[in-house]
Amino acid sequence: MGHGDISVLTVWGSIDLLTVPQLTTAVEDAVSAQPAGLIIDLTYTDFLSSVGMSTLVRAQEAIGTERRFAVVADGPSTSRPIKLVGLDRTLALYATMDSALADMTAAERPEHEGRATA
Repeated sequence: MGHGDISVLTVWGSIDLLTVPQLTTAVEDAVSAQPAGLIIDLTYTDFLSSVGMSTLVRAQEAIGTERRFAVVADGPSTSRPIKLVGLDRTLALYATMDSALADMTAAERPEHEGRATA
């Protein structure tokens, strides 16, 4: 799924040793399309293992520094482990998809666009 030039991967269920290969493939496919940004939405994720968190870091590395990357996670199953290991200092972490999209699309607009001039 995408929103303009932003690719969104929504993950359902668990991210663990058995499901990480599917997430890795989805990230590779999304990155190969050269989006302006990538959001991994963990809203519907009920378990995030350490290998899952490593995959999020690799996804951020894959998108590179020229494009935006964000993770949507809120709650004890997703944002809590990310914060406990300190990845919230490395990953752009948002509580909602709306806030992640708003930040990413605002970053894509030229500074003068959408502003009134005197």
